[in-house]
Amino acid sequence: MASLTESYEDLLAFMDLGGQVAWPLAFVACAMWTIIVDRFWYVWFGHPKALKVALQQWQARSDRGSWYSTQIRRRIISEIMTPYERGLVVLGSLIAVCPLMGLLGTVMGMLEVFDVVALSGNGNVRAMASGVSQATVSTMMGMVVALSGLYFGERLRRGAQSERRRVEDLLGTT
Repeated sequence: MASLTESYEDLLAFMDLGGQVAWPLAFVACAMWTIIVDRFWYVWFGHPKALKVALQQWQARSDRGSWYSTQIRRRIISEIMTPYERGLVVLGSLIAVCPLMGLLGTVMGMLEVFDVVALSGNGNVRAMASGVSQATVSTMMGMVVALSGLYFGERLRRGAQSERRRVEDLLGTT
């Protein structure tokens, strides 16, 4: 139990080092990872079931070559791919905002350094260290969160494109 308490205190100390943007950035990271886990869960478990039902629906049709059947095919593809692609735009936005939040933390940390310099001159290194630490840690946090999300977000986006082509092929007109 003591190690859990120590870990919690270490987390709070680290978040304190990141300054005012650390907690909002942690919130964005949680939202981003919630979307990533949800999308992978759907891809692995929900999508195969939906695809199976759609394929059965398409194969039950006797007419697959008319204009009407082409429109029905397009609707089926859209109905299958809409849940697959859900959340990917929001995910991309969250990934893009992480480095910007880190940059905001950098600017806020440097403003703190400039305040210290203005009040006590540039000889007080200890007082400036807090602002430099805030600038560095917030930048690192923004980049780490963005890079971790970027890999999985791109993987999901490319997977959706590939799956759309595969579904279109599976629902061929013949």
